Amino acid sequence: MVNVVSIPEGVTVSVAGKKVTFKGQKGTNEREFNVKGLTLKLEGKELSVGVEAGKFVSPAIIGSIESHLRNMVAGSKDGYEKKMKVIYAHFPITLEVKGPVLKIKNFIGEKQNREAAIVGATKVVPKGQDVTVSGPSKEDVGQTVANIRTAVRIRNRDPRVFQDGLYVVEEE
Repeated sequence: MVNVVSIPEGVTVSVAGKKVTFKGQKGTNEREFNVKGLTLKLEGKELSVGVEAGKFVSPAIIGSIESHLRNMVAGSKDGYEKKMKVIYAHFPITLEVKGPVLKIKNFIGEKQNREAAIVGATKVVPKGQDVTVSGPSKEDVGQTVANIRTAVRIRNRDPRVFQDGLYVVEEE
């Protein structure tokens, strides 16, 4: 069983064993697939995912790896972006990016800042009430958004009353 991922113009690929690197105008994606019996071959503008002779790799694993590779190609070429909105009732929330951390200040009137980790090459741009999370890796962008959502989770209060937080309003 061999699955093929086509490489569009503007994206360069390098394969070293089971490590694949995609470079495009929106950034670089790099990943190593540690699956016994897996073969990755670059033939022109196509990357084939296959199985070594005499080995067995589940078709589900092959399909998952193919999906990861397609996401990496799309991220390198076009990038991924999620837009979030800051919602608050009484206490104005302010956001600040310091290195690989997003600081959330004055959340529901708390004196202590809350922090969310920014994963990989993801960029977080707070602008007023809008926050843009973008990057070349779908997984890193999604994990950064999840970290932000986890950081602003409200505990020990009624969520119907306390609806302050950062919410995803648009995905691209």
